[in-house]
Amino acid sequence: MEKAGIILGVVVLWIFIALLMAYPTMWCWNYLMPKLFGLVQIHWFDALVINIFCSILFKGSSKSS
Repeated sequence: MEKAGIILGVVVLWIFIALLMAYPTMWCWNYLMPKLFGLVQIHWFDALVINIFCSILFKGSSKSS
């Protein structure tokens, strides 16, 4: 039972950190992109998806040469 509590705590912490990292992306986007390129403003969920997408695209390779 204690192991389930630890796993739940880790999942909640991961979600909190992901949301916390989405807000700076949202603020920067909403400040710059509409002024520079005429794009629409985004919400926190859109910023979260952008962060996840960028982490997938730009993730470093784990292979050693």
